[in-house]
Amino acid sequence: MPYEEADRALLGNKECKHYAEDLKKSVQFRAEYKKRKGVVRAEEMPWEDSPQGRIKHMVNDRMNTRECCIDEYQQLLPPGGHSGKHRHMAEEIVYVLEGKGYDLHWDMLFDCEDEYSWSWAEEPRRYDWEEADIVYIPPFTMHQHFNVDATKPARFISATNRIVKAMGFDWIDQVENAPDYKP
Repeated sequence: MPYEEADRALLGNKECKHYAEDLKKSVQFRAEYKKRKGVVRAEEMPWEDSPQGRIKHMVNDRMNTRECCIDEYQQLLPPGGHSGKHRHMAEEIVYVLEGKGYDLHWDMLFDCEDEYSWSWAEEPRRYDWEEADIVYIPPFTMHQHFNVDATKPARFISATNRIVKAMGFDWIDQVENAPDYKP
C-alpha cells in the first residue's frame, strides 16, 4: 500500500457488532418514538419551584415528548422580583410573553493559551426587555432576570439546546438561588 499508516491501521483482530446493534436500536427507537406525545397540554406541563424560580416545564427530556433537542420552560417572575443567577453551556433564547424587566449578563472570559482558563466579567451587561422581545444568552454566560414592575408579574419562555448536554457539556451552575426558593 502507498501509505505506511496502513501497516498499523490494519493491525488487530478484535471483532464487534456496533453497526448491526445500532440498526436494531434505531428500529426500536422509532417504534417507541411513535408512542411519545406530539402535543403537550397545558395541564400536563409540570410546575417546579426551582433554584432558578417558579417555572413550568413545557418540554423536557423526562416528559416523553417527540422533541429530542430542546428543553423549554415558562418562568414567572413575581412583581419586583428576580430569578436565580446561573450559567450553562447551551445558549439560551428567552421570549417575553408579558411584563417588563431586564437581564444582567456576565460574559464568559476564556483563554486556552497554556491551559483552559474560565472567568466571568466583573461587571454585568444590562439588557432591558418587554413583551414580545427576545433575549439571547450566549453559552456559559452567567445571567439573571429582573421584573421592574412592582405590581404585575413578568412571564417568559426559555429554550435551550439539549444536544449540548449529549455532547458532553452537561454543565450548569446555580450561582445564586431565587429569593423565594426553599430547598
